Amino acid sequence: MVDGERSSQIDDVAWLSDARPNRPILLAAFEGWNDAGDAATQAVDFLRRRSRSEAMATINAEAFFDFTTARPRIEIDGHGERRIEWPDSTLYRGTLRGTDTDVVFLVGVEPQLRWRSFCARVVDVAKTLDTSLVVSLGALLADVPHSRPVEIYGSADDPKVARDLALNPSTYEGPTGIVGVLQHACRDAGLRSASLWAAVPSYVPGASSPKAALALISRLQEIMGFSLSTTELEIAAASYERQVSELVEEDQDTSAYVRELEDHYDDDDQDHDGPVSAAVLVEEVERYLRDQPD
Repeated sequence: MVDGERSSQIDDVAWLSDARPNRPILLAAFEGWNDAGDAATQAVDFLRRRSRSEAMATINAEAFFDFTTARPRIEIDGHGERRIEWPDSTLYRGTLRGTDTDVVFLVGVEPQLRWRSFCARVVDVAKTLDTSLVVSLGALLADVPHSRPVEIYGSADDPKVARDLALNPSTYEGPTGIVGVLQHACRDAGLRSASLWAAVPSYVPGASSPKAALALISRLQEIMGFSLSTTELEIAAASYERQVSELVEEDQDTSAYVRELEDHYDDDDQDHDGPVSAAVLVEEVERYLRDQPD
């Protein structure tokens, strides 16, 4: 959000529109360590751009960031005017094409300060909009090969929600990010919520992964019951896999490591008569979270 559009009243939440969606699903993704390979934010942005969305509200960054470390940016707009872009979290409302499903997309950066207050603001917005389900997306670096299907781990704190959506009840203990805190806040507020995580290869940590974003969207389609053309992402995912393969082949040690991961994946796939077991991916999620610096 730019200075010229900022509400004159300094509140944590600034509403930009009076229009309200009909019992929407809220999809949330945050840049930062919850977002390996930019997979979660890519997925939400892809869906947002295909839902005729418009900005509905912002959560003001003023109370939730240390601007000496997460600095605002100066941008020059189409008229040549300089504006300051703050790391506000923006909520967009839209309707998925070909469906009657209203969605609110929450896109932002993982806040640095006052996480409980931040999540309380999100919960307030979700309640105001009579949200039917809150789904937070994340992605983690894991010991998985880029040349195999992306594994998605889904969890829910509420056992009934877990059963309804065919997810796993959450049993994780250890450090967490804003995604985990938000899911906990939703549970305490009586909101139905779930979390989906994609596994991204640890040996390409700096590469954006459209393949993982595509996997998240595919799982969302199963949960939310919609069908959307993902040709653009499929092409990008194929290009990503091809480029990573070419880079891997240039390094003998990395190539040997990837072959070990592929063998492990294929053995696990055969042992469980299907994709890598949920227990294996849960272990990866928990290891990833616990290994993050405080």
